Amino acid sequence: MKKILIVEDDAAISKGLIENLEQEHYKVVSADDGEKGYKMAKRENPDLIILDIMLPSKNGYEICRELRKESVATPIIMLTGKGEEADKVLGLELGADDYVTKPFSVRELLARVRAVLRRRFEAEHDINEYSFGDIYLDFKKMEGTKGKKHLKMSAKEFEIVKFFIKREGQVVTRNTLLDEVWGYDVYPTTRTVDNYILSVRKKIEDNPSKPKHLLTVHTAGYKFVK
Repeated sequence: MKKILIVEDDAAISKGLIENLEQEHYKVVSADDGEKGYKMAKRENPDLIILDIMLPSKNGYEICRELRKESVATPIIMLTGKGEEADKVLGLELGADDYVTKPFSVRELLARVRAVLRRRFEAEHDINEYSFGDIYLDFKKMEGTKGKKHLKMSAKEFEIVKFFIKREGQVVTRNTLLDEVWGYDVYPTTRTVDNYILSVRKKIEDNPSKPKHLLTVHTAGYKFVK
C-alpha cells in the first residue's frame, strides 16, 4: 500500500484529501504545519508528498528546497491558492514534480497522484523488451513480431500493452487507463479505451473473440495474463 503525506494547514481541505485518498486505498499521514511536515517527510518515508505552499513555521518552498538538498527524492505535488506562472515555475525549479492550484477537483488531484506515482514506478521498473506466447515486443524501437510476422501497432498501442505488462495479473479500470495512459489533461471516453483494447487484441491474440492474454474482468476493467 502506497503511503502519502499531506502537509496542509486548512483542516477542511486536509480532511477531504485524507478521505478521498483512503477511498483509493492509499495509507495517509498528515501534518498541519511546515516544520512537522518536514520532519515527517524524512521520518515516515512516504511514497508521495502533497505539499501546501502557505504553511505556518516553514513554507512549502522551504520544505521542498531542503528535502532536495538532502537528496530526498520523494515525489512532491505542490498545492496552493496562488495561480501566477512564476509561482509554479519556482516550485518546479525547486524540485517539485507537479503543481495543483486551488480550487481543484478531487478527480484531477487523484489523477495527478496516480500519474506521479506511475512515473516513479516506471522509472524504477522500466522494461525495454518482453516476450509472451509467440509475441516479441521491443518497446524502445516500438517494434514487435507475432511468430514470424511483423506486428503493426501504434505508439499508443505499445504504451497500453506495456502498461498492462507492468501490472500483470492486476485489474485495471477504464478510468485508470484514461488517467494514466492518456493523461488527465486529455478527455477521451471509456469507449476509446474499449476500441483500443479491441484493436490490440486483434494484433496479439490468436482468437481476439476469446482472448488468452488481455482479458475482460466483468464490470471492473481489464487485466493482462502472460
